[in-house]
Amino acid sequence: MSLELKQQVAAEALRYVENDMILGVGTGSTVNCFIDALGNSGRVLEGAVSSSDESTKRLKALGIPVLDANSAGPLSLYIDGADEIDPHLRLIKGGGGALTREKIIAEASERFICIADASKQVDVLGRFPLPVEVIPMARSLVARAMVKLGGQPLWREDCVTDNGNWILDVHNLDIIDPIKMEHDINQIPGVVTVGLFARRPADVALIAGRNGIEVVNAE
Repeated sequence: MSLELKQQVAAEALRYVENDMILGVGTGSTVNCFIDALGNSGRVLEGAVSSSDESTKRLKALGIPVLDANSAGPLSLYIDGADEIDPHLRLIKGGGGALTREKIIAEASERFICIADASKQVDVLGRFPLPVEVIPMARSLVARAMVKLGGQPLWREDCVTDNGNWILDVHNLDIIDPIKMEHDINQIPGVVTVGLFARRPADVALIAGRNGIEVVNAE
């Protein structure tokens, strides 16, 4: 997605942000545009709960208080991007390595707004490699389990998550039943979480394209 489209969809997401709310904020280049737009919007937040150290630094640089998720309580709104999105607004996330914290914030939020571009829309999830965050000693164990599920796991060797864990990117999966696959992978010992957001999908997707911003509501 071009910078211009990212800025357009970020500006559209601001329409959902109200003064004095505690806002959940995701991670990635599109979210960076949203944070910049938020800083210039004049809105005054009670605070934000951030999904990554990178987003935390950007929020604090703009004077936005960053709160601990344990003290913030339930959140009204979460804004984040996606690596893939299906017609039911189920997502693959984790290309930036923040999937566990993103999933925690999504679960804590009453409403989840996904900001993306049309290239992220797919009929069936799985074209984008599925990230799985694992405890380091379980990397090979989990990789073998991914092979049994029909995938080809690759260790993201240059990545250590903000939680101190590793990521496997699982290629060549056709995720026909995302909810079942999310459950099954999460049951493997050593898995911290999988980057399938199916049990808790987005509520609204703002999709940037050549003809403007399309608003897609969950079916």
